[in-house]
Amino acid sequence: MRTCLLAILVTLAAPVAAHAQSADLVLCDRVAADPSDPDKPADVKGVPEIAAADVATAIKFCKQAASASRRAMFALGRAYAANRQTAEALAAWRKAADKGSSAAMVELGVAYGTGAGVAKDETQARKLFEKAAQSGNPRGVSNLAALGSAGGGAPADPAQARTLLGKAAETNAEAQYQLGLMLSNGSGGEQDDVAARALFEKAAAQNHPGALERMGAFAEGGRGGPKDKDAAKAYYERAAALGDEDAKKALERLRCPYAIKDKQGKLVTTLCF
Repeated sequence: MRTCLLAILVTLAAPVAAHAQSADLVLCDRVAADPSDPDKPADVKGVPEIAAADVATAIKFCKQAASASRRAMFALGRAYAANRQTAEALAAWRKAADKGSSAAMVELGVAYGTGAGVAKDETQARKLFEKAAQSGNPRGVSNLAALGSAGGGAPADPAQARTLLGKAAETNAEAQYQLGLMLSNGSGGEQDDVAARALFEKAAAQNHPGALERMGAFAEGGRGGPKDKDAAKAYYERAAALGDEDAKKALERLRCPYAIKDKQGKLVTTLCF
C-alpha cells in the first residue's frame, strides 16, 4: 500500500516539475529570446535587444531553464552579454553551441571574428560560421560570406557560399545583400545585375544600409534596371541616415558633380549645386 502511494505521489509531482521548468523557459523567452534564433518557436516573438530593466530577470529565469534547453542557454548568454559579463556570455554560448545551438555558434563566431572577449581568430570564426550555415542558420550563412568578402577578399568556396546564401536570402536581409554583392560581382557564378538589383531592393525594403546604398548606385547608373537619379538620391539619403559612409560620399558627389583639376590632374575645387 505504501509503495503504491509513493508511486502515485511521484506521478502527480512530475507534471508540476515539468510545468515549473516550462514557466522558467516561458519567462526566459519573453525577455531574452533572439528573434533570429532558429530554435525559437514561431509563437515566441523575441527581442532584438534585452532591455536594461529585464537583464536581471533574464539571467535568473534563463539560468533556471538552461539545464534542459539549449535555447535558454543561448538566451542566458545574451543576458550576460547585455550585462557586460563577457566571460559568462561566452561560456554560456559555448555550452549552447556544444548542444547544437546554431545561434550560439554565430555569436561565438562574431566574438572570434572581432576579438571580443577572446583572441581574434578568423579561422575559428569561419569554422563556427560554416557549422552554423550547414545547420541552415541565415546569420551563419551571411556572416560566412561577409567574413570572406571583408577587405575585398572572397569566400573560400564562392560557389558554395552563393548556394548557401540563396537559401538564407529567402528570409534574411543580410543574406540578400551579400548574395546581391556576389551576383553583381560575378563571384561564385555568372554576373547578374538584374537579380542582384532585385535582392538589393528586398533588403533595402528592410532598411539594410548597404543594400540601400547599392540600390542608389544601381539606380544612378541604370544597372539591372531603369536609370533614375531621383530614386538614387532617395536611396542614398536613407542609407546615409543609417550611417552608411559610401552613401554619404555619393550624396556629396551628386551635390558637387563637377571636379576642377590642374594640369597635373590634382583636384583644385568642385562645383556644387
